[in-house]
This record gives sequence, C-alpha cells and structure tokens, in this order.
Amino acid sequence: MHTAEPLLALRGVSRSFPAGEDSVTVLRDVDLDIGAGEMVAIVGPSGSGKSTLMNLLGCLDQPSTGSYRIAGQDTRTLDDDQLARLRREHFGFVFQRYHLLGDLDAQDNVAMPAVYAGTPPAARAARARALLERLGLPHRIGYRPAQLSGGQQQRVSIARALMNGGQVILADEPTGALDSASGEEVLGILEALNAAGHTVILVTHDMQVAAHARRVVEISDGRIVADRRAAPSAAAAPARIEAGAAALPAAGAGRHGAAAWPRLAEAGRMAAIAMRAHKLRTLLTMLGIIIGIASVVSVVALGEGSRQRILQDISAIGTNTIEVYPGAGFGDERAARVQTLNTRDADALAGQPFVASVSPGVSASRSVRYRNVSATASIAGVGAGYADVRGLTLAAGRWFGEDAVGLRAQQAVIDDNTRKAFFASAQQAVGKILVLGNVPCRVVGVTAPKQSTFGGNDSLTVWIPYTTAMTRLLGQNYLKSITVRVADDVPTAAAQAAIESLLQRRHGRSDFYVNNMDTIRQTIESTSATMTLLISLIAVISLLVGGIGVMNIMLVSVTERTREIGVRMAVGARPGDIRVQFLLEAALVCLTGGIGGVLLAGLGRLAFTVFADGFPMVFSAAAVSGALLCSTAIGVLFGFLPARNAARMKPIDALARE
Repeated sequence: MHTAEPLLALRGVSRSFPAGEDSVTVLRDVDLDIGAGEMVAIVGPSGSGKSTLMNLLGCLDQPSTGSYRIAGQDTRTLDDDQLARLRREHFGFVFQRYHLLGDLDAQDNVAMPAVYAGTPPAARAARARALLERLGLPHRIGYRPAQLSGGQQQRVSIARALMNGGQVILADEPTGALDSASGEEVLGILEALNAAGHTVILVTHDMQVAAHARRVVEISDGRIVADRRAAPSAAAAPARIEAGAAALPAAGAGRHGAAAWPRLAEAGRMAAIAMRAHKLRTLLTMLGIIIGIASVVSVVALGEGSRQRILQDISAIGTNTIEVYPGAGFGDERAARVQTLNTRDADALAGQPFVASVSPGVSASRSVRYRNVSATASIAGVGAGYADVRGLTLAAGRWFGEDAVGLRAQQAVIDDNTRKAFFASAQQAVGKILVLGNVPCRVVGVTAPKQSTFGGNDSLTVWIPYTTAMTRLLGQNYLKSITVRVADDVPTAAAQAAIESLLQRRHGRSDFYVNNMDTIRQTIESTSATMTLLISLIAVISLLVGGIGVMNIMLVSVTERTREIGVRMAVGARPGDIRVQFLLEAALVCLTGGIGGVLLAGLGRLAFTVFADGFPMVFSAAAVSGALLCSTAIGVLFGFLPARNAARMKPIDALARE
C-alpha cells in the first residue's frame, strides 16, 4: 500500500547556537513527520526546544544539521527569496505576543502578507476586511493594536496568518497572553480552521491547550520523547489542503517575485508612516540636509544673479566694443606723452567692413559753472554715436548729432549727477548754458540715472562733441581713445586682431593697446563660475555631514525596529523588500529635507531682496532640480548601509529581540 508523503518532514535535525567560544545545542536528532490537515500540539517545558522547532518548521530558522523537507523539497536548496515565498504563501504565524505593527491599523496589519505577494490594493483591502469580519472584528477594522484587547489582537494575528491562504498555521503559545475566555475563543478558531483543511501546529507548555489537538508531540531537552495521537472525531476529520508539491517554488523560482510596484508603494507608505511617528527625530535628521541644500541653492542663485548683473552692466557698455588707448597698457606712465592716436586713425577704422561705428574720445577735468554754482566734472569729448555704443538712455532732451560734431558745436549732454548739482529736474536743465572751463555750452540732453556694478556713481560727467573738446577746450590734435563697435556677426577676437594689424601698419610700431570688452565678459563669467563652484563645494560639505547624520539615525532606526523587520520577514517580505523600505525611508527623509532647503533658500531670497540692494538671487529650475536630486542621492548613498544591515537580518534573530 502506497503511503502519501508527509507535508512536513524533519530527518536528523539538530540546531545549535553559539555561546561565547562554545555552542549550545537546543535540538538533537529530531525526526518528525506532519501530514496535511493535521492539528498537532508540540509540548514541553520552557527551554525544551519547542519554540526552536516551530521556527524551523516555519522557515524562520534553518537546521544546523539534518534535513527539512516541505512536500518533498529540501529547504536547504532554497535561497532567502524562496524561503520568504514559502512563509508568504504557505505558512501563517500566530505569535504569543501578537507581533502586530503599532503604526498600522487592524486592516493594514492583516493585509501585510498580501503586499509582498503583489496583490492589488483594492483586492487585499477587501480580503482583509472579510477576514476581520469572519473573526468577529467588523467594528475594529480601523483600530490600531493599542486600541484592541489581547483577544482582539490575537484575532487580528490569526487573520494575518490567513491572508495569503495560510495552509499551515504555526501558533506559538497562542493563548499565553490571554485570559481563559479569550484563550478558549482563539483555540475554537484554530480548531475551526483545522476542520476547514488547514494544518495547525500548536506550540504550548499547557496540556489543556494541547488537549485540543488530535496529536501531541512531547519534547524534552531537545529530543522528542513522545508522539501520541488521539482518535479522530468525525467533526474534526483532517482534510487535505490545496497546496501539494507542485505549489512549492522550484529551484531558481521566486527571485523576482510578485509585481514590484505594490511592494514599492507599500515601502514608500511605511517610510512616510515612520517619519510621522517620529516627527522630532525626523526633523533633526533632516536639519543637516535642509541647511546644506539651502546653502547650495542660495550660493548658486547668488552666483547666477551676480553673473547676470555684471554681464548686464558690461552689455550696457557694449560687449562687442573694443577700446583703443595710447601707450603700452594700463598703468603706463608714458601713455600721456604718446600723441599718435588721431582722428585719421578713427576714420580709417570706420572704413573697415567689420566695424559698425567708431567714436573718438578725449577727456579732461574742468570746473563747471552755472550762475553762482560751480563743481568739478569730467569733460568727455565723444562722437555722435557714443550713447548707442555705451547703452546710455536720455531722461530729457537729445544727444548731439553728426552735424554738431562737424560744426564743433558748443552743445553738451550731462549725466544725472551733474543735473543734481545744478538743476532741480532734467527738463529744467535742457536749454541752459553751462560754462565748461572757459567754454559756454548749451545743455541739449540729460542721461537717465544708471547703476553700475563696477563702482560708485558720484562723479559728474559732461559729454560734448570731440571736435569741440579738442579745438575749443583742450587745444590738442590727438585722441585719448577710440571706441570701436564691432558688427554683430563678427567675432570680437578677429576684429581685435584686425584693428591691431591696421594701427600697427599706420603707426609703424605698437604704441597703443586695446581693451576687448568681450574678453572681460568671458573672464568675469569664468571667475564667477569658479567662485560659485568653490563655494558650492564648501556648502556640499554640510550636505555630507547631513548625510552622515541620516546614516546614524537610520542605523538607530534599524535597531529600534528590529522586531518590525522580523514580523515583515515572517509574513513573507524578501530581504530586497526590507532593503528597499529603509532605502526609500532615507531617500524620502533627504528629499523632504531638500524641499525644505529649497523653501528656506526662497525665504532667504526674500530677506536678501529686502536688506541687500546689490546682486539679485536668481533661481533656476536646473539648480533646484539638481539640488533635489542631490539630496535624494545623499539619502540613497548614506541609507545603503542601514538598509543592508536590515536586509541581512535573519527572521528568527529579529523576532527574538525586543
């Protein structure tokens, strides 16, 4: 007669644990068969090894020696993910202390195994509600464990064990923490489950509890000393469960598991719950990230604002302008004696195809008088196109034209500082006569006020036609400068080379130097970028410090939540699920800190705008996105070690800690 293979079979199983330099053997050469549909009680005094045996049967632990087969498959051939699948899909655990997660309500506690099985949220919520209603808790679905009695918590634990089927129910002292009435209710539920076809294994030291089983296995000092069977009754006849050998994972199966998205969403939800449960600790953890991100974003914004402001000022001067000066360079003491730069040079340059306009220039400092008021001003002799070259705008009047240059007209345009020195308003200044030295000139225009990044604006400036300045004011026939505006489609570097070549041919020597505004712009951009990078790197140090703080807190969190990790593994979480949960938590903490840092930088911008009238802070989407990506990366980087430590825990070790 053929005998059916037992569902669970242990052969020569021993389990030893290290104890200092020695080891302690808790189970010794255990041989045990449990068939499908049985209700078995494993009894013995405390320390006899019965809980260790239950842990081995439920794949929470593994034998030191011997073999354990489930439906004919040796568990030694299964990896961690396959063992997790067994716990998730075939076993259900009912613990003496319930092991419910305090941050979740009854429904979420029951639904947890289905999360790791990839069951859609609506389906698992419906099944969890149905199980709780079946076990008499329809009005406690939204209650958290602290709001439930011991008997109600144990019912929630039983519902969780049944969530994914629970063909084998492993109950460790299921009535140990209950009063007698609640204990009888729980035992009645377990008997009903056995009658419905579930294999039920009770671990207890109470013989009255063991009497509810049809088979009692007695263990003492790690060895089975008795195996007694009661005569089955018709009402409790064992029924075969649906799972047989074919339901077990084959070698290599279970590596990828169920759909990743439900598990990922659950990990994110649990990370958010953990953050809410420890608000102060989370805030302190994020503080370093907030300060670091705020620093980085503010520095980058300030650097970008400074760059734009400087370039705006340069653009107002004209980034495609080239200045030609006599002498060997800035600071040349002999430059004042070099008188070879003249109006013919300006005319020659104006005739070049790459030149848009040319403005000769001379300057001197003279006393300016209007009625009985006098002041010292800088008198600049310039061309008719000077306002366009320098980006000057007029508040009143006009700029003198080419006719005034040709006629050596005694016309003047004054800046706003000069207007303030002599007149109440720009309109009032137009048409008045100012005496420049000994030369009277009529004011034809007043420029608008202009802020400059490169210094103060307290000096007085008066512009007159360069021909007027040379003949009527200075009595000289040479120029102090020539401003060349390069055509927009011509590279300024090529234009500079052509200007130098032309003037060298005309003068026969290099008695001049040029100042290319585009070169200054490029230098300022490069310097600004370098300084921004340097200060950003300094700010990144605070991010790294914040990241180390996140890692330390997460390591503490792993230690504090060891039992939670054990519960999740017992209901079928893979090591990868645990790793992802803690990684997501660290990333979420840092991402939230990053968002807080960006908001803090925004507040800093408002304060900066109110109290500082210098460079603006310019935020860019790229900088903000980069900061948030950086903060998330910090979370992943520094959260990896705690997450790895959590994932490497053995279920039995995690559950044993308090």
